[in-house]
Amino acid sequence: MIALLQRVSQASISTENKDVTKIDNGLAIYIGIQKEDTEIIADLLVKKMARYRVFPDNQNKINLSVLDIKGEILLIPQVTLAIDTSKGLRPSFSDAAKPELGNALFDYVVKNTKKLGIKVESGIFGADMQIMLVNEGPITFWLECS
Repeated sequence: MIALLQRVSQASISTENKDVTKIDNGLAIYIGIQKEDTEIIADLLVKKMARYRVFPDNQNKINLSVLDIKGEILLIPQVTLAIDTSKGLRPSFSDAAKPELGNALFDYVVKNTKKLGIKVESGIFGADMQIMLVNEGPITFWLECS
């Protein structure tokens, strides 16, 4: 399972020209689910995302997590994070989870992230979404759990 974290001052999702959701200070996190992923792997990723230190402390050192700052999280399903780009000029979706598994595990990640007491908003699995965000820093991290 893959998470691409971006520290944001704001982020929003719209689809079909309708606003779906938005957050303020926190993390926009794109989630890529691979075919071997399980709820156990999802649990590891949820813990890591919530505790990963990407926000500055009083000395301006990147030392605080989204939990520490009481920030918000926008979770965005993104199948293209789980593709294989190692060969040729066309991506292979052979490593990505089938839609049923991907949707179930994405919902599981959303539910379990909310259990940590974080305000969580989410995109729509399988939808054509338009994402707008202000990446602060820029700060972007690639996390993997397997």
